[in-house]
Amino acid sequence: MNPYKGLNNIPRSVWVLSLATLINRSGTMVLPFLAIYINREIGVTPSAAGMVLMIYGFGAFLTSPFVGKLSDKISSLTVMRISLFATGIMIILYSLITDYILILLVTFIWAVISEAFRPANLSLISFETTSQQRKTAFALNRLAINLGMSIGPVIGGFLTQVDYSLLFYINGASSILSGLFLSMVKIEGRAASQKVDAVQSKNEINNKQRFNLFSDKKFLFFMAALIPVNLVYFQFLGGLPLYIVNELCYSEATFGLLMSINTIMIVLIEVPLNNAMANWDDRKSLALGSLLAAIGFGMMCLSSSLVWIVITIIIWTFGEMIFFPSSASYSSVISPEERRGEYMGYYQMVFSFAFMFGPWLGAVALDKLNSTILWSGAFVFASVSTFMFMLMMKKETK
Repeated sequence: MNPYKGLNNIPRSVWVLSLATLINRSGTMVLPFLAIYINREIGVTPSAAGMVLMIYGFGAFLTSPFVGKLSDKISSLTVMRISLFATGIMIILYSLITDYILILLVTFIWAVISEAFRPANLSLISFETTSQQRKTAFALNRLAINLGMSIGPVIGGFLTQVDYSLLFYINGASSILSGLFLSMVKIEGRAASQKVDAVQSKNEINNKQRFNLFSDKKFLFFMAALIPVNLVYFQFLGGLPLYIVNELCYSEATFGLLMSINTIMIVLIEVPLNNAMANWDDRKSLALGSLLAAIGFGMMCLSSSLVWIVITIIIWTFGEMIFFPSSASYSSVISPEERRGEYMGYYQMVFSFAFMFGPWLGAVALDKLNSTILWSGAFVFASVSTFMFMLMMKKETK
């Protein structure tokens, strides 16, 4: 049986979007090393470096719901193209700034521009696929992300030994190149009439009683359940690099290679894994993904050897491969079709919230407390999400 059989039914438009994502992500080098860059090159404390990531997350947090609604009104493709071009320019300019306060301001603007891409992309993938195709389509999108991330951070780790500025130039160029590709390649399918459909949907909504998303208790509980485990997963940007480089005294290149284990596993395994789990209840997959995150990150406090770190990365990577496609799939399933962009915007806002606080909390825990507290806390947080997803299954059964 072909484990990649599910990809045969994925629309061409989703493949084009995934290729654009691959081009962009292949140059992603700045964010994985941003905390280390701010700490070492700008010369501030780990907590202050974590604050930069928090500001980035805050910008993304504010952007997500707005872009989600915007994607329902205009073409998602237009939003993505503008985001890619503007992000490339902003990242290149970022390398010229050395004042910490100005870095905070520019980081916020960078986040608003860059993170506009995500909800628009998720909305368009949801729009282009059927419910049976979505989990595999989201896995394909993550395959493109992580195939690129298996290249960018590894090369970036070695470039830090030469000049940190090179990370910004290459990252910016890849974003602009992705925008050019998405502008030149024609997207056929439902996306071509998305704007018309969006206007029609808006008129239909205006003819009905105004729906309030915050009265959707199922969606609100789902978003609340996402928060604790996402705070844990975002330690790969905050607590994890600072722990490996500063506390364990491994090089940035070693950290980049360790992260390549995560991305290579995702490239090789995630699509067939999600194809095999296509008939699983999304809530069951979410609970399993959260549990593996609790075990993987929690085990970090038991040993600091390189072999042990590799084992923990393997465990939480399996959790990541199960958790993220399932969360996107479940969000699209429970959202009204005419408001899917808005729902996906709020869904992305939860991840932005975790981005805002997760890396910062990890950096502060290492700076003010110790690594044992950090990784024990990660176990507790992910376990809370596991319990909440199990509760969701129990309520639906009743």
